[in-house]
Amino acid sequence: MKKIWIGAAYYPEMWDESEIDKDIVRMKELGVNCVRVGEFAWGKMEPREGEFNFDWLKKAVDKCWDAGIATVMCTPTCTPPRWMLDKYEEMRGVDSHGVRAEVSSRCHPCKTSPLMREKNAVIVEELAKAFGAHPGVIGWQIDNEIFPYGEGCFCPLCRKAFRAYLKEKYGTIGNLNEKWGMVRWSLEYKDFDAVMPPRDGQWKHPSLCTEWFRFQCAQVISYVNEQAEIIRKYSSAPIGTDMMRTNLLSYYEMNERLDVVQYNHYEPADLLPGTAFAYDFLRCVKDKPFWVTETQVGWNGSNFADCGYRPQGACYVNTWLPVAKGAQMNAYWLFRTHPNGHEIAHGALLSTAGRPYRVADEVARAAKEFGRCKTFLTDSFVRSKIALHYSSSAMKTFAYAPLLKGFDYRESVYRKFYDAFRHYNVDVIDTAHSLDGYDVVISPFLATVDENGLKERIVEWVKAGGTWIVGPMSDIMTEYASKYTDAPYSFLEEFAGVYTKYQLPVGNDVFCAKGQEGDVFPLADCYDAYELRGARSLAVYDGDEFGGLSVVTEREIGKGKVILLGSVVPHAQLRALAGKLPIAEASNNVVLTERSGGQNGIIAIETENRHGSVVLGGKYRDLLSGSVMEGKVNLAPYGVLVLKEEE
Repeated sequence: MKKIWIGAAYYPEMWDESEIDKDIVRMKELGVNCVRVGEFAWGKMEPREGEFNFDWLKKAVDKCWDAGIATVMCTPTCTPPRWMLDKYEEMRGVDSHGVRAEVSSRCHPCKTSPLMREKNAVIVEELAKAFGAHPGVIGWQIDNEIFPYGEGCFCPLCRKAFRAYLKEKYGTIGNLNEKWGMVRWSLEYKDFDAVMPPRDGQWKHPSLCTEWFRFQCAQVISYVNEQAEIIRKYSSAPIGTDMMRTNLLSYYEMNERLDVVQYNHYEPADLLPGTAFAYDFLRCVKDKPFWVTETQVGWNGSNFADCGYRPQGACYVNTWLPVAKGAQMNAYWLFRTHPNGHEIAHGALLSTAGRPYRVADEVARAAKEFGRCKTFLTDSFVRSKIALHYSSSAMKTFAYAPLLKGFDYRESVYRKFYDAFRHYNVDVIDTAHSLDGYDVVISPFLATVDENGLKERIVEWVKAGGTWIVGPMSDIMTEYASKYTDAPYSFLEEFAGVYTKYQLPVGNDVFCAKGQEGDVFPLADCYDAYELRGARSLAVYDGDEFGGLSVVTEREIGKGKVILLGSVVPHAQLRALAGKLPIAEASNNVVLTERSGGQNGIIAIETENRHGSVVLGGKYRDLLSGSVMEGKVNLAPYGVLVLKEEE
């Protein structure tokens, strides 16, 4: 990584050329060295069918580059022009009730339509020809926040393609009926043509919903990959697509053939600690620096402001946190508030009148500090010995078969497991990720373990010396969103050396556990009670109902061990089970990241707008203040320390 990019989305199609010149001066004043352009401008790029005009965009890109500001060029396929969507109705998506999308905002296109794909290919190729060799274009963004919105498109083309997808996967309709359990309620399909996508308002079958969403995701991925292949003919700059916070659309599958992971989030100030979870995940998708392509600079909004005020300092920390965790870019939405339209009330660095909001000063401050810390940030990296599974497959399964009322898979993984390790380096990984280099792997709520070869790989990894902390609610579902019939798990009972005597998925806090030292601690969410079959007990249920039965067990296998959790345990117990030392002792409102490589050190960030502290085990120089620090060091609310280890 050679440079840190601080940027914002910019829409030159909205402004007079004289305003663009003024905005470039303002960008330089704020330390903005990168802009994203073009993502919604198809209508201006192709005002009439087959007539292309990029002169206006080239002027803007040239002006930026002459001023030392790079460009991420976006394909405009999220918003085909009105004339095109009016002329070719097939290109507009259809909702679950059969209604064609109105040409009223964005995200209209059907991802299956061959005509839509054809028109995409034309505009993307023309755009790539025009800008593929431009020295100021340092990367590409395909489409915008692409996702199967509203459960995807239900047009005849998509229904037909879905049935072909099912036939290829299942072979026969009898096999599908068996895997989905359609004999119940006499729901067996007679053939694949009888399979209808799940509509809103129905009591929907989890297996049908899961497969429908997988199909829609596959269409989205191929939609993006087609564009990437065209761009690569003309440009060697990295290509990505900006994705939202959910892993329902698999980050690993989407980015397999792309070059850089791009991420958009609009979490308010009180959720800042949770953004660290996302960054520790994004860094691992391709094991390289990622780009934050959108985040709110002050407030979110449409035709009214929303998502909360950011207290003074929150935007500064929101700029630092992704870079500390391994990002190469942090770009805000947007540079200058639109004068009209759907998002007229959205926050930005500058007002519509071109005057900086207060938060612009915080971005400028962080940009200057990145320059001061450039060598440390670009020469060091994040390496972790602890990994935490966060699975796209589990996201889909629990979305349609949550098992617990109100269960939110992402929030549960983050709050009940990841958040225990604010003072550790942790890699958040999906099941396809390699296990090499990790001492501890934690797999909570991992509905399906038997995917991507994980079951076989984790067994060998444990035997070689790894510690696997698995559960609760892991290894309980097939890839078809069905439960196992011969045991509660596919293999965990035998591997962990237990027999599951009782299961109680009540979703509330009614039980406690007693540890080996007699300490009593609360449990949460679900309760599996184990008899030992080769394992040893680390904690038993406290009380009469499950008295004597284990809730946490451990079994040594080869050089390693598997620790099975029958319930959610408190953070302190979870850290003890992991058996790793933190980067340093710190207050819980401080997020620590250890950096190593060409230079070694710690980045400490206070994320909750209150005083915090960190206790250093040696001498460090704070690259922001120049001070040498050791022992207990205080952090101001929303404070940042960039601590380089003194030699």
